[in-house]
Amino acid sequence: MANRLLLIEQSSSKDDSLKTFFTQKNWQVTTADSIKQAASLLIEDSFNPHVIIADIGSPKTSLLDDLSELQEHAEHSEWIFLHQPTSDDHQEFLTDLAFDLLEKPFDLNRLNTIAKRALRTSLLTKVADSYSLKEKQRYQPESFFGSSSKADELRELLVQLKDVPISALTITGETGTGKGLVAKIIHYSGLRKDGPLIELNCAALPKDLLESQLFGHEAGAFTGATKRLKGLFEQADGGTLFLDEIGDMDIELQSKLLKAIEDQKIRRLGGEKEIDIDVQFITATSVDIEEAIQQGNFREDLYHRISVFTLKLPSLNERKDDLIELVPRIIAEFNQKANKSVSEITDASWEKLLSYQWPGNVRELRNVLERCVLLSNNHQLPDQWLQLSDNVEPLSNQVLDDNQLVIPIDGTLALEQVEKLMLEKALEIEEGNVTAAAKRLQISRETMRYRMKKFELSNG
Repeated sequence: MANRLLLIEQSSSKDDSLKTFFTQKNWQVTTADSIKQAASLLIEDSFNPHVIIADIGSPKTSLLDDLSELQEHAEHSEWIFLHQPTSDDHQEFLTDLAFDLLEKPFDLNRLNTIAKRALRTSLLTKVADSYSLKEKQRYQPESFFGSSSKADELRELLVQLKDVPISALTITGETGTGKGLVAKIIHYSGLRKDGPLIELNCAALPKDLLESQLFGHEAGAFTGATKRLKGLFEQADGGTLFLDEIGDMDIELQSKLLKAIEDQKIRRLGGEKEIDIDVQFITATSVDIEEAIQQGNFREDLYHRISVFTLKLPSLNERKDDLIELVPRIIAEFNQKANKSVSEITDASWEKLLSYQWPGNVRELRNVLERCVLLSNNHQLPDQWLQLSDNVEPLSNQVLDDNQLVIPIDGTLALEQVEKLMLEKALEIEEGNVTAAAKRLQISRETMRYRMKKFELSNG
């Protein structure tokens, strides 16, 4: 595809030197001898150049107004202005409008370098906008599938929230119920859909690293901070910050989060200047926050601030009727990804799917069906790979000696169940010492803590 360039030259004397130069550089060049003609190309002819180079001389205010209006019709075009030195006010205005400015006279090779940079930015912006559009279309209230009364109620509430200016919202529910999906629906269908969506799992990072990620830091703020880092609060400006598993956030950091939400201002670590932010906060947790408050692990004032709106997601066990719709959809998705053709589900398989309690909810359902599709060798969902059992063989029956486990590979244990057994055994051997258990399993202490919370294990 040719790189499209629009040249706007308002000089009365005809000069094709720029056109010739860029044509030789393999650009597809279109010219306009006035802003009016350029407007005709961009608006009436729907011309969509990657880069626009405009020779504007010493611009008057009226010309600046015309350029500003014209930019709205060149959504993915990057502008380069060739100009004579002008007033400070005009200079600032042009800087806001342009990808770059070049004072006349200028060097052609430098102009070519700037044009190539502008081209890359234009292409990147177009791809990003295209991706954003797909996300907006993908994540709408109807994207929460199911025909049960529970699913209907949730969709109706999501539709109501679309046009509401939400400052903070909390999503609760068991692990795997779709809290991340609902957060995306709220963002991409709501008033903030044109802004960024920034996501962070609070349970995945230790306190100090989590604070740096959220607030950012200045160079030299701590050992290893060699350059300035813009934190997630700043990155989410104008959009949404989704904090998953907020119930696992360190209580000291919770006070700083509360202040940021209340004031819509943050200060980078090691910084002195307060930075204004405009952020919608969505939080999610599978922890019982009210119980965490009573235990002193969560701030009550933060809980009230993030719960302006609260959505409790139903477990899959509460809406089993939705399996009739969810199972074929998920199978179709994995068929496409794995180039499989599963289209038949036996009555026996349906009986197992509908009678199972689904402790891992939709996430577990997806994992089960993905395994079945990947291991299928015909059109029928392989019943033997469902591996659905509410009864896991007790750990005591699995142990050979103090340092061994017997893990059957006949399909009776899912991967997550195996992981849980390993964690339990490591903690048992090390008598509840989390650091020693983590070392035995060759993982970090933070990862060990995170996985213990995931499986609700204690070290007692």
